Amino acid sequence: METQGIKYTGSKREILPVLLELIKLLKVKTVLDGFSGTTRVSQVLKQAGYTVYANDIADWSRVFGECYLLNRKPVNYYLPLINHLNNLPGEYGWFSENYGGEPNNGSATQKDGRKRIWQLHNTKKLDAIREEIDKIAKDEIEKSVLLTSLIIAMDKVDSSVGHQVSYLKKWAPCAYNVMKMEVPRLIIDDKQHQVYQKDIFDLVNNIEVDLAYYDPPYGSSNELMPPSRVRYASYYHIWKTICLNDKPKLVGVANRREDVGDTISGSIFEEFRKNNEGQYIVIEAIEKLIKNTPAKYVVLSYNNNGRATFQAIKDILENLKKKISIFEMDYKKNVMATITRTTDEWINDTNGKNKEYLFLIHKNGKTETIPEIKVEKIDIRNLALARQQKLVF
Repeated sequence: METQGIKYTGSKREILPVLLELIKLLKVKTVLDGFSGTTRVSQVLKQAGYTVYANDIADWSRVFGECYLLNRKPVNYYLPLINHLNNLPGEYGWFSENYGGEPNNGSATQKDGRKRIWQLHNTKKLDAIREEIDKIAKDEIEKSVLLTSLIIAMDKVDSSVGHQVSYLKKWAPCAYNVMKMEVPRLIIDDKQHQVYQKDIFDLVNNIEVDLAYYDPPYGSSNELMPPSRVRYASYYHIWKTICLNDKPKLVGVANRREDVGDTISGSIFEEFRKNNEGQYIVIEAIEKLIKNTPAKYVVLSYNNNGRATFQAIKDILENLKKKISIFEMDYKKNVMATITRTTDEWINDTNGKNKEYLFLIHKNGKTETIPEIKVEKIDIRNLALARQQKLVF
């Protein structure tokens, strides 16, 4: 099953086959994707026939969710609209002023001394298209489909290290390409999917699902990285501005939105501080979330690059006295873990090892004693072998 998205730290694209196999064995019908991000997990769950509830506090995640989960208009409906937007002449506007740059013989640093994420020929198209979308979209879902197409097109021609707090000194080869919108890979069905934009703690007690899948941001395990750089709102601030088209006040060398600046607190799951017992506060949040989720099953996704440790999560799960299984997978790091360190960039060093874990918690079943939790290792490059081994999920 194919999914669409943008360059995204913590993307779960690589583990989707294992996640699907795991959920399939549980015989569930409704699934909450509690931190949906680019909605790749929600997309594949919808394709697999589940009723999906997607939630994320990010505006661009809501837009993606409305596009892939709620839209019921076919591709042919959107083709004329996309063609119209692609053929608009470029206009120098707000995005060009703040994010567009001249080629400069390969240098992305402009006369003002700042680097830019896009070349002007693409930001001019962005300026023209963004204004036109507000004029031609007949409803919010249609608008979200067009915005999703626009964001994906701009993501393919950016000159960055994979996020929007630092841009490359020299233009990436793709920055010279002309952005071109395409109709998103739409998934049409008649199920009653839902898209939310809420704090997860405000949502879990008000919905009923068979299974909740959680992939919290966790924060980075790199102690040298400033905590403000961990925040997803800061990483992808331009996508928020494209969605809202609110032309906000900007700060810093990367022209970040003021409302995602260093002084603005992030999600509790991105918290870098420890409590009085020396435990990361994010661990407390994870424990609270699992306890408060009224679903039959909870699947928790964890990457070893997170601020929280594997053992800390394992400890809180053992204390729940529930039936729990853990599945370990190795896979290649994404672009966020392989960038070169400069004065304003960071590298996440885990000795080249990138492990993803899925924790399956059976909320209905309780044991009298703390159960022994075994870790099953799965080679995601040979999932067929894992099926043959008939792993007990």
